[in-house]
Amino acid sequence: MRIILLLFIFSHSSFGLSRALNTAATGMAAQEAHVSTISNNIANVNTNGFKKERVEFESLHYQTIKAQGSQTGADSYHNIGHQVGSGSKVSGVSREFTQGSPQITNNPFDLMINGEGFFGVIMPDQTIAYTRDGSFNVNSQGVLVNRSGFAIIPNLQFPPETISVNITEEGTVEAFIKNQVEPTNVGQIPVFTFTNNTGLVALGGNNYKPSRSSGVPIQNVAGEAKSGSIRQGALESSNVSIMNEMTELIKAQRAYEMNSKVMKVADEILQTVNTIR
Repeated sequence: MRIILLLFIFSHSSFGLSRALNTAATGMAAQEAHVSTISNNIANVNTNGFKKERVEFESLHYQTIKAQGSQTGADSYHNIGHQVGSGSKVSGVSREFTQGSPQITNNPFDLMINGEGFFGVIMPDQTIAYTRDGSFNVNSQGVLVNRSGFAIIPNLQFPPETISVNITEEGTVEAFIKNQVEPTNVGQIPVFTFTNNTGLVALGGNNYKPSRSSGVPIQNVAGEAKSGSIRQGALESSNVSIMNEMTELIKAQRAYEMNSKVMKVADEILQTVNTIR
C-alpha cells in the first residue's frame, strides 16, 4: 500500500513539474518575441515616419482543479477555486501611430503631415501604398517621387526651368518658373486617412497597405475632415523613445531570466524525484 501511495505521489509530482517546464517555456518564447520587437523599434529609431510596435500578451488556457462556486455541502460552496495556468503567448503586435517630432530640413521636397493621415505612393504594380515618410524628390522627368523612385499621388510633374517650389498646408503645389512672375499650379497632394490605423499591414520601405481591419482609404484635402496639414521643409521623426525601449528591454530580459530559472529549478526537482527509490 505504501509503495502504491509513493508511486501516486511521484507520478503526480512529475506531472506538475512537467507542466511547470512547459509553462516556463511559453514564457521564454513570449519574451523572446518581445525582445525581437524591441530590437526592431531601436533599429528604426532614426527611420523617418516609423511607428513603434508594442507586443500584447495573453494567458493560455487554465486547468480547473476545483471550480469556484462548486458545492461542498447541502448549503455550502467553494469560495475559492483552484485553477492552474499553462503560461502565456503573444496575442498580437500593434503599432502606435502617435506623431513623431518634426525634423527641419529646409528641403522644399521634404514634406511632413502634421496630424492624421498618409501620403499615397504608386507602386510598380500600380497598386497604392501609404506612408508617413515624406522624404521626396524629383526624378529626371521632373516627377515627384520617393527615395525608391515611386511616384507620389497624384503623379505631379514639374515644368522645365522650375527654380523654386511652394507647397501649402492644403497640399497645393506651386512651381515658380524662370522668367515667369506668377507661379504655375502643378496639382494638389491629398492626405489619406483610415478608420483604424493599427489594421494597416506593413510592407517595409516605410510603406503600408490597407486590410479589412484598417478600412478603405479616405482621400482628403490636407487639413480637412480630421486629416493633418502638410508642412514643407520638414520630416517626421520616428516616435520611438530610446529610454522607454531600454526600460522595456530590461523588463523583458528579467522576465526571460526568471522563466529560465523556473525551468532549471523544475528540472532539478524532477531529477531528485526520479532518483528516489
